[in-house]
Amino acid sequence: MDAPTPPADEQPGDGRRETPAERLDRNWNEILQELRVTQTGIQILTGFLLTVPFQQRFADLTADQRRIYLTLLVLASVTTGLLVAPVSLHRWLFRRGAKSTLVTEADRLMRVGLVFLAVVVSGVVLLVFDVVTTRPVALGVAGGLFALLVAGWFVMPGILARKTRRIPPQPIAPQPIAPPGWSAVQHEPDPATRPSDETVG
Repeated sequence: MDAPTPPADEQPGDGRRETPAERLDRNWNEILQELRVTQTGIQILTGFLLTVPFQQRFADLTADQRRIYLTLLVLASVTTGLLVAPVSLHRWLFRRGAKSTLVTEADRLMRVGLVFLAVVVSGVVLLVFDVVTTRPVALGVAGGLFALLVAGWFVMPGILARKTRRIPPQPIAPQPIAPPGWSAVQHEPDPATRPSDETVG
């Protein structure tokens, strides 16, 4: 059985040398990029759900459809809160030396938020198809979409994570301290500071 392949961005010799603080800063920046994508999606869905009661056909919804709608509205609001929570954490933990805690908790909140987001996306499709077509068709389409989201967002990343092993970041090699007038790289007198022949004697 082949050994797990280390991630490309963490393989030894890739040129990346980071201090713990630099690594945490990079992790936080990556989380912010992911938050921008997910927040845009949930904002669109929440905005759509908030406008539904003001449509003329809202009065035609059945009691079941209205319950589905209200449930989705609550779930969308919870999802929005989960995906905005890392920003609030950053504000409260700002300048407290807790970047490691911030990155860890933001990662957990995003994982939970993605679960809720998958449910909301599938639920919105369920509601729309239930209004336009029939309940069996709506359940089939929404169930298939939910299965696809679970496979793409959770199952496949989990499989890939197990196939790769995390390599500890390579420490930064300490730079040699050279005496005055000597080059730290060549271990020779620095020409810029070495006395010239004209000044000798």
